[in-house]
Amino acid sequence: MAIGPGQYVAPIAPPRPSYSGPKPYVKPPAPVSRGTAKGSKAPDPVGALRFKVDITGVEIGRFASCSGLTVEYDVLSYEEGGQNDYVHKLRGRMKHPNIVLKRGLTHEDALLKWLMDCKEKTDRKEGSITLIGPDGKGVRRWKFDGAWPVKWTGPDLDASSSAWAAETLEIAHRGWLPEAI
Repeated sequence: MAIGPGQYVAPIAPPRPSYSGPKPYVKPPAPVSRGTAKGSKAPDPVGALRFKVDITGVEIGRFASCSGLTVEYDVLSYEEGGQNDYVHKLRGRMKHPNIVLKRGLTHEDALLKWLMDCKEKTDRKEGSITLIGPDGKGVRRWKFDGAWPVKWTGPDLDASSSAWAAETLEIAHRGWLPEAI
């Protein structure tokens, strides 16, 4: 059908949806379990500020910092005669550096006593370092064996300083293993 001059054609409206009653409830997706505990589907990383150190038979206290949780292998190079494209890399011995614990100086002297007890005979002990999550529960633990103190460092005393007096204890050990919590 042709539309002539002066003729008006009304626009065609889309069809109205028919009302079929209330829409059924659709349950929203469950929130993803987040956290630091084992089994959470989306684990959050843990801050490095909360940890505890346990040494068998020594009341060790709390520390401001802990370093030395490192393990590496020695790499041995073997140059094969006639093979000029590369050098063979072989795994050697596993190395664990000393654990270094630092804290503010208090009246507690168990660390220094342990060091002095090792003057005549090395008193090797077991120990562990536990990383604590925001919920107060352990997240990961590193257990070490054959530990003994090799160095204690006292505070730098300076009348013009406002820094806190600190003590540092360095502990040698045979090695550590991550331990399930």
